[in-house]
Amino acid sequence: MIVEIGEKVHIIERRNFENEVRRHFIGEVTRVSERAIRLLGYLWAFDRTKGEYVRKTDVRERVIYPGERHLINVLPPDADLAKCRYITDAKRGLGVTDGSSFFLEITEFTAMR
Repeated sequence: MIVEIGEKVHIIERRNFENEVRRHFIGEVTRVSERAIRLLGYLWAFDRTKGEYVRKTDVRERVIYPGERHLINVLPPDADLAKCRYITDAKRGLGVTDGSSFFLEITEFTAMR
């Protein structure tokens, strides 16, 4: 597996249908196998009424099977996952940040949706 235990990641789940909920997951890798990744972190879903990504309040444990349906971005080791939020920056577009250690632009994944 290309990710390692302890790495922090931002995962974009590709949609199969236009009206499917847009989901992202930000978490830390706790286990890996050849086919799956177990993570502990936060689920984010796009709220159409607000026009923004909203974090679910509870920490979740999730198992994903990486493939064409998932885009995985590796975050810096010092990223504070509990402080992550989505913001729109005038120069860089829509992105994820913890407010201090990183800004991950994700506009290329959302601009046409």
